[in-house]
Amino acid sequence: MCLSKSANKHNRLYMKARPFPDGLAEDIDKGEVSSRQELKQRAHYLAEKYEWDVSEVRKIWCFGPDGTGPNILVDITRGVQYLNEIKDSVVAGFQWATKEGVLCGENMRGIRFDIHDVTLHANAVHRGGAQILLTVRSVLYASALTAQPRLMEPIYLVEIQCPEQVVGGIYGVLNRKWGHVFDKFQMAGTPMFVVKAYLPVNESFGFTADLRSSTGGQAFPQRIFDHWQILPGDPYDTTISLWQVVAEIRKRKGLKEGIPPLDNFLDKL
Repeated sequence: MCLSKSANKHNRLYMKARPFPDGLAEDIDKGEVSSRQELKQRAHYLAEKYEWDVSEVRKIWCFGPDGTGPNILVDITRGVQYLNEIKDSVVAGFQWATKEGVLCGENMRGIRFDIHDVTLHANAVHRGGAQILLTVRSVLYASALTAQPRLMEPIYLVEIQCPEQVVGGIYGVLNRKWGHVFDKFQMAGTPMFVVKAYLPVNESFGFTADLRSSTGGQAFPQRIFDHWQILPGDPYDTTISLWQVVAEIRKRKGLKEGIPPLDNFLDKL
């Protein structure tokens, strides 16, 4: 549980973050689950496929970033006074935080944020948007950091047409580029083979040139974005290359060096 207090110390938000079940982020991308759906239809779908509590589905406040992304904010509070008055500020903070994630300022993906409790000042002057917005962002960042966040990378689907004698060269290039071949077949009525593989976008630079030099120009690749994949490893572990990836992204964006410590966002319970 994470707690963040507003700058004037009169308002408190308690939240938790947890990962989506497998497949839900992709369903949101496809539009199977969205903010524009009828409430009953969305509740039925999430309850049937992902075993969500129907009462919690009814209390989904928004999707983010941009109102449609694969992160969800859920209000699971009980009897909180003045909560509807700050809803717009909380939603705005959620859109901001999910657009510029805590690890390296990139979009968040596949996270459910639950609002567990909110304590608000009785006087509306002390619970204005300026007080709430940064508080929401802080508690969302703290919740993400305490839920063991991971980086995700985009993956291309690569389809390569080639004669049989150069298939070995294709495998060699894909291995060097951390690609993964999942299908190979001969095109009916021709001597040409089709090799299908997944290739990390980050490794794809120079791929076509490498392929042509390894196959004498006889391989013809096509690439299209296919899915997101979790990068193995902890981004906090300075002994692995993942930490370097985070450092390079933060440097390119002009962000402070190193992942922000939890103390930057968290107040003591």
